[in-house]
Amino acid sequence: YSKWISDPDAKYEKVIEFDLSNLEPMVTFGYKPDQVKPVREMEGTPVDQVYIGSCTNGRIEDLRIAAEILKGKKISDNVRGILSPATPKVYSMALKEGIIDIFMQAGFCVTNPTCGACLGMSNGVLAEGEVCASTTNRNFYGRMGKGGMVHLMSPATAAATAIAGKITNSPLWKGKK
Repeated sequence: YSKWISDPDAKYEKVIEFDLSNLEPMVTFGYKPDQVKPVREMEGTPVDQVYIGSCTNGRIEDLRIAAEILKGKKISDNVRGILSPATPKVYSMALKEGIIDIFMQAGFCVTNPTCGACLGMSNGVLAEGEVCASTTNRNFYGRMGKGGMVHLMSPATAAATAIAGKITNSPLWKGKK
């Protein structure tokens, strides 16, 4: 990709700064990506599947974060874990860095780069009443399977959720409330 860098003498209408110190990890609770709550309010919600990757949150940086949490651990016996790196290049990088092995040792099924479960095709389609913790960007009703519920979250939260078998905050998040 190409970076866009401002000229050193660029002038701006205004500079807006945001204080993100109180921002905490979020998770969706309904069937729209903008229906969100802090993870702490959803903690303990059981999940049947954790889907990490696809075009959203399937970058090498995302996989590294999830692998850091998964390394040396196993996902819950009640969870199907699916990893789909965003691109063949990301897949290759993850393979070379040992990330694919970490996911497999933790109990994840690793798929080729694909839309796959995100849009309800291939492996990862939810059955009626199943719940998926997903790092994708859409959770509309029926998106991953008729009658399934999809909770969107970060790769770190998804990895921690896969281990716990229920929605939980990542151990990397320092500001637990």
